[in-house]
Amino acid sequence: LPAVTSPCKILKCNSEFWAATSGSHHLGTEEAPEFCTALRAYAHCTRRTARTCRGDLAYHSAVHGIEDLMVQHNCSKDGPTSQPRLRTLAPGDSQERSDSPEICHYEKSFHKHSAAPNYTHCGLFGDPHLRTFTDTFQTCKVQGAWPLIDNNYLNVQVTNTPVLPGSTATATSKLTIIFKSFQECVDQKVYQAEMDELPAAFADGSKNGGDKHGANSLKITEKVSGQHIEIQAKYIGTTIVVRQVGRYLTFAVRMPEEVVNAVEDRDSQGLYLCLRGCPLNQQIDFQTIRSAQATEGRARRKGPSLPAPPEAFTYETATAKCREKLPVEDLYFQSCVFDLLTTGDVNFMLAAYYAFEDVKMLHSNKDKLHLYERTRDLAPGNTAPLGTFPTLWVALLCLSQCWFGLL
Repeated sequence: LPAVTSPCKILKCNSEFWAATSGSHHLGTEEAPEFCTALRAYAHCTRRTARTCRGDLAYHSAVHGIEDLMVQHNCSKDGPTSQPRLRTLAPGDSQERSDSPEICHYEKSFHKHSAAPNYTHCGLFGDPHLRTFTDTFQTCKVQGAWPLIDNNYLNVQVTNTPVLPGSTATATSKLTIIFKSFQECVDQKVYQAEMDELPAAFADGSKNGGDKHGANSLKITEKVSGQHIEIQAKYIGTTIVVRQVGRYLTFAVRMPEEVVNAVEDRDSQGLYLCLRGCPLNQQIDFQTIRSAQATEGRARRKGPSLPAPPEAFTYETATAKCREKLPVEDLYFQSCVFDLLTTGDVNFMLAAYYAFEDVKMLHSNKDKLHLYERTRDLAPGNTAPLGTFPTLWVALLCLSQCWFGLL
């Protein structure tokens, strides 16, 4: 099945502009013509993809950004549009501003005379599996666009698409992060990634928070080209990690509780997966199906009675494969087994592995790295109790429907 991708090519335009300008947006007068040439090429690229990008937030952000840069650099809209690569900054010619205002460093500004902030973690990976800010672990369907985070400082939205035709198994194919303008620290910035497009810059081509005095309190760093980026938002004490593993994206964040709960009206806020978890009707009874998978694997040795998995994985071969990267049989290991059986794609093993690596880096409580069963500490009605469908025949029915849907 061909990858599901958006016809809007704004990410390609952004990447080409960033490559042409080498990350230098504070150019001397002698380089203004080259910068204007790159801007005109950028504008031409956006016009070519305008018809397919009408509803794309990153596209509109780029268009407005181009207009602003044209005015700032006195660029004419008429002229050459080739993209000469501009010189990089000389050694020591850094854009870092050591005199950034204190308000743009979360720990310095909000906790100068008190204890260090309490950090929380949320992650989304695989089929997809969600670990909330309260360390609740859920496996969800959530097909289409869903909000992961929605507070006073930023919004994060993911889009999940079916892994195989007719399957309820979905994975993250698109991610949009909006950092809202904040005092003298950062301008509003949009980051957008999708399958086979993991940019190392914001939608407007920049790598920091813009032209404000504390702009470098928001920065993007490329760890592995096309596979792993990290966004540091020091002004809200937040670190975000985005990866592409195989065809799909993973997301992980470390955020202070104060920022997590910074909403105007929490009671009427609506859905916010990292805080509230997936709706009950979107959750998959993970452990019941896992038990059925093990039972089906034992039954297959005596004579198969259920359809075969989409690829070659049996319960035994899936568990053996997952142990290669995840030796502890926690929920990350179990997610790996579940995903190999439901998708047949070995990249889902790597997604679970990297998700746990991100937990080790981002979670503030090292005693909570491993989770062994789903917790029930969210509001009533927001979690599916363990063993919601305890009878084996229901589990086998669910599993059978899953396999038939995949075949």
